Amino acid sequence: MGRRANRREGAAGTLARDLAALPGLPLDDLKARWRELYGTPPPPKLSRKLMVRAIAYRLQEQALGGLGPVTRRRLARAAEDIGAGRPPSAGSSTIKPGTRLLREWQGVTHEVTILETGVQYRGETWASLSAVAREITGTRWSGPVFFGLKGRRP
Repeated sequence: MGRRANRREGAAGTLARDLAALPGLPLDDLKARWRELYGTPPPPKLSRKLMVRAIAYRLQEQALGGLGPVTRRRLARAAEDIGAGRPPSAGSSTIKPGTRLLREWQGVTHEVTILETGVQYRGETWASLSAVAREITGTRWSGPVFFGLKGRRP
């Protein structure tokens, strides 16, 4: 085993020990740890339980890395939406090929499988979920709405 692997295992063990010790630390030690990790004193009315969780998060973030840029952007967008009085948007999500979607329509269960390009329904390849939803219902539907991937607009 190389030095790098030993260092990683040692860091993981240290992190695990630090996390396990947090709930038993005296309040003054938790506040000191907060100041060390966040650079400010903890908020005055912060509960002990939330303080432990926030410290644990920061320790893990430092040891294992923080949120990725995509997640940071989504959170920033959600904060903007909430600040403007709008519900946060779900954003777009990519469905991985091989994913199976089921939908019951008029007593019949319909199953589609997401492919690299298009979707498979009843042994045929279709261009989109919307095309399949149209085939099933006989009317124009948003495929993502029909299969429950997006909510309906109010």
